[in-house]
Amino acid sequence: MWKFLLNRIIASLFVLIGSLFLVFFINYSLPGDVVDQMLEGTGATPEMAANLRKELGLDLPFYQQFMEYLNSILQGDFGHSIVNNAPVLDRIITQFPATLTLTLMSACIAIVVGITLGVYSAIHHNTIIDYIARLIGLFGISMPTFWSGILLIMLFSVHLGWFPSIGSDGFRSLVLPSLSLGLVCSGAIIRMVRNSMLEVINEQYILTLRSKGLKEKAIMYKHVLRNALIPSITIIGMMIGDLLGGAVVIETVFSRQGVGRLIADAIVSKDLPVVQGVVFFSAIVYISINLLVDISYSFIDPRVRRTF
Repeated sequence: MWKFLLNRIIASLFVLIGSLFLVFFINYSLPGDVVDQMLEGTGATPEMAANLRKELGLDLPFYQQFMEYLNSILQGDFGHSIVNNAPVLDRIITQFPATLTLTLMSACIAIVVGITLGVYSAIHHNTIIDYIARLIGLFGISMPTFWSGILLIMLFSVHLGWFPSIGSDGFRSLVLPSLSLGLVCSGAIIRMVRNSMLEVINEQYILTLRSKGLKEKAIMYKHVLRNALIPSITIIGMMIGDLLGGAVVIETVFSRQGVGRLIADAIVSKDLPVVQGVVFFSAIVYISINLLVDISYSFIDPRVRRTF
């Protein structure tokens, strides 16, 4: 078990360094000059620009800039924003709770809706319940998050007036963004749970359990569902990353505060240190979630635990 954890942590560190290098290289290759942007409208002379470029280390070769940035990251320094000179890490930490709340709420909706409809769809195979669940799953997979958000605003905010359409003030303002993300992500879970359960139902040991007189409900929920959840957990772990990515769109559509809105504004204003910091921070969260998903396999299936 500990050897497995150590190998996964080492692999995760390599992935983090690789993602950091890729983001840094993309930002380094972009056209334009950060110093010119910082000094725009200040009347600075070329000598002042050259001094600032040297102070920031932008006159160094690429590999030296990357090593210095990596060293700063290891010390917890994500740099400073070009727009307001605020520490990037402080801005991320300030905005992250709002995004985390939105992500967790959306994940709960997606998991509850996805597993419930997936189970009922498999149990009532080729019935009207199955067709409706599959239609909802197809809708979730096909519907872009920004479009579902606009539809929810039109229905529940404009026409019915039940929930506010914008803002981050209280629970009511969280409902529509969470539904928009959660219902879209539930589509993949519905299909995965349904297909996994249908595969397990046809296994020989399920026929043996039925022949022993075990109740159908116990077979479905204690044996079939438990084994069917293993591939579904992978989808759920990947879904968390999709939710973090979808937060960029949803927080913009609903004018919510959060990391997604922060990086969207940073891209518009070409605030590259903030873009780098948010992407790397998101990579840390995503890789950590995948590590937890791998560990969770051992608690669901003892056969996986023995392979550790």
